[in-house]
Amino acid sequence: MKGILGANLNSRPNHEYQLQKIPARKTGRAAQKYRQPFWLPAPGYYVLTAAVVIAFFFLIWGFLQEGGEETPWIPAGVGASLILGGAVVLREIVLRKARENYILAQRKLDYNLKNIPFYTTNVRGANKLTLEKNADIINKIKQKSEAAKVLSKLADGHLEVFEICSEYLRVNKTELENVGPGSPRLAALRRGREFVKNLHRYHLLSWAEIESRSLTQNAKNCVGISEKLETAQKALSVLDSALQCYPNETHLTESEDAVKEFIASIKISHLIEQGELSAFKGNYKQAIDHYKEALYFLARENVQSIKKDAVVEKINQEIEKLREAAEKKKAEIKIKKMRKGEIND
Repeated sequence: MKGILGANLNSRPNHEYQLQKIPARKTGRAAQKYRQPFWLPAPGYYVLTAAVVIAFFFLIWGFLQEGGEETPWIPAGVGASLILGGAVVLREIVLRKARENYILAQRKLDYNLKNIPFYTTNVRGANKLTLEKNADIINKIKQKSEAAKVLSKLADGHLEVFEICSEYLRVNKTELENVGPGSPRLAALRRGREFVKNLHRYHLLSWAEIESRSLTQNAKNCVGISEKLETAQKALSVLDSALQCYPNETHLTESEDAVKEFIASIKISHLIEQGELSAFKGNYKQAIDHYKEALYFLARENVQSIKKDAVVEKINQEIEKLREAAEKKKAEIKIKKMRKGEIND
């Protein structure tokens, strides 16, 4: 983690058109073809709903009974029934519709991209970019770009257009190095390069923003710390990949710093929780070790945050309290041993 969090952005070379810097996708998008909105399986959802409904019923029933209501179970039952009905409507109408719309949107994007008759091999296999071929390729890239923009919140479309732009720019660069000074292709190749460079940057930044934001949100929703860290690291890798192409892009560096701080906060929060748990169990030495490790992590990773000083102060206060508690516990044990010795005598 240290190597990733402590990365120096200024040391990044500008690999503007190197496709290998971008994390590989599954070409078939099999396992994660359609990323869905929030959706729980029916058993889990309705078990959770039943627990909420039962808790609500007894809460209202007890409250009304204490208030002197003669039939507290009636309004409590009505309220619980409304919650149950609302939960069913929420899942079967609202959430299901949102899920189906998202899947439909993803399928529509796939259809749009696949049915534009252009593939990266068209560029890669071209022996020479003639004026007609160059114009045709640029037109197809523009069509794919427009298709990705229609459903702008889906990251895969932006990544696909970026990859095509990268391949075109690579071939274009080779053509420019070999074209004669008086060739009519020179101006067309330069215009095509400038046009595609703008799309290249736009779609890469769009992909990085959408993908990193989605992964960061997923990390926040994870329960286990290992899963949280793994998902957050994926978000960081996405931003790092984009920064390999555009190392001076302010928006990317700011997003990267935010994700780094989020990763650090996960680790620090976990250490503080471990310290609190150890203190609750009476293991003060272990609790102090956890808090010290949190302080060491804060200093080592050079976490920059307006809350950092407050966190450090809080941790130091907890360490002092634990030391006092440990001394008090040690004194109590000593007194008990002394008394036990007096009784034995």
